[in-house]
Amino acid sequence: MSIARNVLLLTLALGAVPAFAQQDVSKVLGGIDADAGQTYGDLNTVNGGIDIGAGATTGDATTVNGGIDVADKARTGDLTTVNGGVELGRDVSVDGDITTVNGSIFVDRGGKVEGDVSNVNGGIGLVATEVGGDLRTVTGDITVGVDSHVKGGIRIEKNKSSVRFEAKRDPRIVIGPNAVVEGALVFERPVVLYVHRTAKIGPVTGATAKTFDTPTAPKD
Repeated sequence: MSIARNVLLLTLALGAVPAFAQQDVSKVLGGIDADAGQTYGDLNTVNGGIDIGAGATTGDATTVNGGIDVADKARTGDLTTVNGGVELGRDVSVDGDITTVNGSIFVDRGGKVEGDVSNVNGGIGLVATEVGGDLRTVTGDITVGVDSHVKGGIRIEKNKSSVRFEAKRDPRIVIGPNAVVEGALVFERPVVLYVHRTAKIGPVTGATAKTFDTPTAPKD
């Protein structure tokens, strides 16, 4: 049997993936586009956004100055940025955490996040999404929208930065129709908490829930 045939059989037996299919992409300046339907390794840039196309599969996606946009039916690892928002389309799977410092996070219908979803400044919004970990923020609003399921809890943390600021208003926390938050809801600062009558939540510390039964929560 030829050497080439032996190599081919070994590759098939191990289920090896061609190297180009797992290629990492790394930049300092400029954004990164992961083409729809393609497979990548980790995506890293410093100054630029990251766009992940529909149906693409990637490893971790990380940037410092820029947002991360993920189109429908993509699958990723951790999504991390410092200055920028993170927006996911429908039926996106994240095999890890979603983290930003200054920016909002939104996950559309059918989303599945294995880990935590957290930021410091910016809102967090879920629609019919499953989160395996916690939701955490300092100044942002949180909406656990219709049919969403958070297996961890919710925590609004005190500002631990040496830079003090005056918040314009208390964070607004909404647990929508048929939503579930299994873990504790812990608020280390004042918040306005609305919980739909059909929602299920864990124990609450630091706030008093206001019940509502309309499709959307009352405006403050």
